[in-house]
Amino acid sequence: MKIKNGILVLSLLFSAAHTPAIMAQQLKQFTLEDLNFGGTNYRQMTPANMYLTWWGDRLMYQDAEEWGTVDMRTGEKKAVGTLDKVNEALASLDGGTTESKMRSAMGASFPYPDSTMVLLRNTKERILYDWQSGRVVWRQTCEGETNSDWNTRSRAVAFVRNDQLCVTGADGKTLQLTTDGSREIVYGQAVHRNEFGIMSGTFWNGDGSRLAFYRMDQSMVTDYPQVNTFTRIAEEEPDKYPMAGMASHKVTVGVYDMATGRTVYLNTGDPTDRYFTNIAWGPDGKTIYMFELNRDQNDCELVEYDGVTGERRQTIYRETNDKYVEPLHPIVFLPWDNSKFIMQSQRDGFNHLYLVDLKKAVYPDVHVPQGADTGSRYTEYFKTTQLTSGRWVVQELAGFDRKGRRAVILSTEKSPLQSNFYAVSIPNGRRTALDNGRGVHYGELSPSGAVLYDKYSEPDVPRNIDVISLAGRAVTGKSGRNTIFSATDPWQGYAVPEYSSGTIKAADGVTDLYWRMVKPVDFDPSKKYPTVVYVYGGPHAHNVDARWHWASRSWETYMAQKGYILFILDNRGSENRGTAFEQATFRHLGQEEMKDQMKGVEFLKSLPYVDADRMGVHGWSYGGFMTISLMTNYPDVFKVGVAGGPVIDWKWYEVMYGERYMDTPETNPEGYEQTSLLRKAKDLKGKLQIIIGMNDPTVVPQHALQFLDACTEAGTQPDFFVYPGEGHNMMGHKSVHLHERIKIGRASCRERV
Repeated sequence: MKIKNGILVLSLLFSAAHTPAIMAQQLKQFTLEDLNFGGTNYRQMTPANMYLTWWGDRLMYQDAEEWGTVDMRTGEKKAVGTLDKVNEALASLDGGTTESKMRSAMGASFPYPDSTMVLLRNTKERILYDWQSGRVVWRQTCEGETNSDWNTRSRAVAFVRNDQLCVTGADGKTLQLTTDGSREIVYGQAVHRNEFGIMSGTFWNGDGSRLAFYRMDQSMVTDYPQVNTFTRIAEEEPDKYPMAGMASHKVTVGVYDMATGRTVYLNTGDPTDRYFTNIAWGPDGKTIYMFELNRDQNDCELVEYDGVTGERRQTIYRETNDKYVEPLHPIVFLPWDNSKFIMQSQRDGFNHLYLVDLKKAVYPDVHVPQGADTGSRYTEYFKTTQLTSGRWVVQELAGFDRKGRRAVILSTEKSPLQSNFYAVSIPNGRRTALDNGRGVHYGELSPSGAVLYDKYSEPDVPRNIDVISLAGRAVTGKSGRNTIFSATDPWQGYAVPEYSSGTIKAADGVTDLYWRMVKPVDFDPSKKYPTVVYVYGGPHAHNVDARWHWASRSWETYMAQKGYILFILDNRGSENRGTAFEQATFRHLGQEEMKDQMKGVEFLKSLPYVDADRMGVHGWSYGGFMTISLMTNYPDVFKVGVAGGPVIDWKWYEVMYGERYMDTPETNPEGYEQTSLLRKAKDLKGKLQIIIGMNDPTVVPQHALQFLDACTEAGTQPDFFVYPGEGHNMMGHKSVHLHERIKIGRASCRERV
């Protein structure tokens, strides 16, 4: 689901268990303006950062008004260019006007390692500025562009304007490639509702001579009648929304040749009920590789196409699964060998790297993964070597150390709560730990793979940045890893609660589940406290990890300041634990998740300081679904709840996500009936508040409205609040309003407990 861990909301549902002690009162108290992401002081309360990128193997920083180099031994910054100088150069070219003024250098990039040129853009144009000579050396209009995709080598940009796909070359000439673009025929944008890791609709080959792009025909998809209420008379602004079991859109892939001006479409056959994803160009710039998936999402092929003629050449790999196959990553060729690429697959139960050799064809037998049966079957058409293995997942292929012939990955090998960098030898699969082995890390590898900047936090570390040398110690000195930035705790001087983490057993009695707890400020174990269970619970998300404060949301701190215990548990079905863990919920969403959450409740009830008579639950999106599920299935446990943007019945959710985890309403009627919350409206006992955005395109308003109708028929009494014009989450300062409004309803909730 799109929101994942998104919006942070819950009400002040209970009367506080105690008044903070004098010691806590001497410290500053947080407000929602401090802690909510829409708050006026929120930026000051987040750990400081240094915004970095690469100029070849040289580390660069980006600030609002300037950019410069970073010494990888000391962390010292040295400015090499300023916006003032850029704008002076632009004004001199434009007769003294400031129409093309650059407003920020935060998005500055350095595309040419051997040249002192920086790429900057505003709403009107993108420029290349040489900070050494002080000249604007190249300009290109970008006014009116959406979904723009600029190629470094050709300096051509693909974009959408007025629904049509266009390309502007380095010479400034713009060509409109399509004429039939509309809300029915969509070009150059992400398709399949951003599932399967799809985030873009255009794909340049390496030298920018050819452009692959999506064409999505959604004329057969039902219009969902969203309404704009901000006009004099409300106007219909429908969304194309393919619900589970209904007609889905049809996608084709075109290829535009810059030299010939010709467009061809890949000969994929009938696109009906098929998904095309993870498009990648081969090193020759003429070959396209793409994963193709059936509508049931249980049969996946990696297929090679001729990008010049559009003809299908061959199948490279095939994988099936009893439940579903989920390709999320395009293949990546080795920079030093055009005949080999890295593929990611979960076929052995965990996402791992596989090396495919296109020079070595093999007989395409069907294989079963060794070890435990994962439900997968696979066919290799070329020699394939598994590079990583184990009961952990590769989270990201960050790039390659070209000199050392190694892939650099982020993985959960240390712990499901951590993300750590490793270098994986391509010849033998040997792994070398790169970072400090603690916390949650992310970063960026330099183009050659010689150096990595590593941003990370730990439960007691707000943010550090290390520079890691993969090519020896010359860059960083000492051990090859050097800390260049450490953020101070922005919450010093405030009353801060206690954050902790641990494990309990899942309802299956075997699987470890990870939890986070936030205890009230000035916690007293001899007292009893009202407790809020925050829940998400769905696929492709988790709540607990080993970053600052155990990944606690700042909203939880606000609640703890008010005297509440917060408890968050990652149930089966969530991410980073392998397919058996994730697929435990297949065809009956919410059921195993509830069992696991109730194990969390059992744990809470075993603690002498938890008031079992004052327990509430909250979640958003999938978590809203879980909130109402728990409120209606365990009405005597949860006395109050807040469900934001909740799924009520999966037959009203979209095709790709819904059918992956539930199949269709026609093939799984029992599952849809079992998981529908309409039939549970009669079981609502506690105080429930439902909050939605009126124009939610992800969980459409029909969900909440139908549940309200079911409640009126059943005689139960939920509260309801809607934000006009808002989508799946509340943006900007409306998020603060959301919390404030809920706080106002505290008195009525107090009566319930």
